[in-house]
Amino acid sequence: MEESGEEDEQPLLSGERRQVSACCSARYSLAILAFCGFFMVYALRVNLSVALVEMVDDNGTLPKNGSVEACPPHSNVTHQNYEKKGKVYNWDSNVQGWILSAFFYGYIVTQIPGGYLAGKFGGKLLLGFGILCTSVLTLLTPPAAELGHNCIIVLRIIEGLGEGVTFPAMHAMWAEWAPPLERSTLVSLSYAGAQLGTVVSLPLSGIISYYLGWSYVFYIFGALGVIWCLLWFWLASDSPKTHKTISNAEQDYIINSLRGQCSSKKNVPWLSIWKSLPLWAIIVPHFCYNWTFYTLLTLLPTYMEEILQFDIKENGFLSALPYLFCWIVMISTGFIADYLIKKQNWTTSAVRKIFTLIGMIGPAIFLVATGYIGCNYTVAVLFVTISSALGGFSMSGFNINHLDIAPSYAGILLGITNTFATIPGMVGPVIAKVLTSNHTVAEWRTVFYIAACIDVFGALFFVIFGKGTIQSWATDH
Repeated sequence: MEESGEEDEQPLLSGERRQVSACCSARYSLAILAFCGFFMVYALRVNLSVALVEMVDDNGTLPKNGSVEACPPHSNVTHQNYEKKGKVYNWDSNVQGWILSAFFYGYIVTQIPGGYLAGKFGGKLLLGFGILCTSVLTLLTPPAAELGHNCIIVLRIIEGLGEGVTFPAMHAMWAEWAPPLERSTLVSLSYAGAQLGTVVSLPLSGIISYYLGWSYVFYIFGALGVIWCLLWFWLASDSPKTHKTISNAEQDYIINSLRGQCSSKKNVPWLSIWKSLPLWAIIVPHFCYNWTFYTLLTLLPTYMEEILQFDIKENGFLSALPYLFCWIVMISTGFIADYLIKKQNWTTSAVRKIFTLIGMIGPAIFLVATGYIGCNYTVAVLFVTISSALGGFSMSGFNINHLDIAPSYAGILLGITNTFATIPGMVGPVIAKVLTSNHTVAEWRTVFYIAACIDVFGALFFVIFGKGTIQSWATDH
């Protein structure tokens, strides 16, 4: 593989260029609009995790030749009197695992094409139509369920095709919009919407399912997604050059700050990209981090119900708690990372590596500990919350490193790394469901151990091979 250039000794830019205020600026308006967009991306993605608990017949999911090893239920009154609203289906654990993972079989297909198309034609329309597609199909989920689990699986695969372009498209837009010294802040702010979408979607899905029925989960979130798409098409622009209301001062500031960092090459240097060790240093931790992330994202509500015995309302709120703190950490660490680079003269490489270590090894420790606290509900929820919260550090670590090493091809690079990072979403839930077929604490402990070991390996790989400088193949020089 191609070796990178020398390690960066100074931040990407000195503070010599005059910055334009962030208040009411076009670049921060884009970040907020993108924040709302990724809120919808994850709300549309995770609502099924809670709704599925209500969609299936509990008797059909229990082991046929044994009993569930679980903690005693909390809300006895709720458990005794509550009846599920809407039709329930006799889908076993294996079918549920495939339903939860089906999304990622579509998601993986459009990652690299999405990054390429966004780099060539701009990310605005690509991202907008991707979310619009998912929103419309979410509205069609209840009638699809009536046709059988195979129809749900196909629908989720198509939803994945739509959402697969979103992150590469946004990364390509940030390559045009984000000044290097504000990169961590802007990117973290926009992608933090994904965590808040999870925070809101999980408890709200539980409440909607409890009072209205699981079908309304899909109707409400699907409609909200369509509304956001209309706003996006109206307000967003691919670059500062095409924005209608940006000030001349801000436009000049952004364009000047990115001068010398982009390539004007018409052809994508595919061979150099695939041979680049710094790219593989992002691919590996991205894969490893997502193994833990997707396992919890899709199966945490199931763990809360089967082992900790929380009812559907408690389940939604407590499943969302880890992502609330992850959202707070993501936004906070974005500001901290930029501060360390701008004010403390830390190298980009040092910031990315330290934040990756905290964001991957920290979660691994607390995830393993979760498997050993028995039925101490408070500590269980606390440890899972701390694990997810610490994961927020990685957004200013390896997750943003594509823009450091190749701004011109950031969308393509994210498409490549996200392709590999989608594999855990495809196989993780299925493996976890197989490993927890008897619904015991010991089985879940194995799931946590596997995720933790993978996390530690990814963190160490990035620390050893990651870089913070623009690679030679990514510029004209």
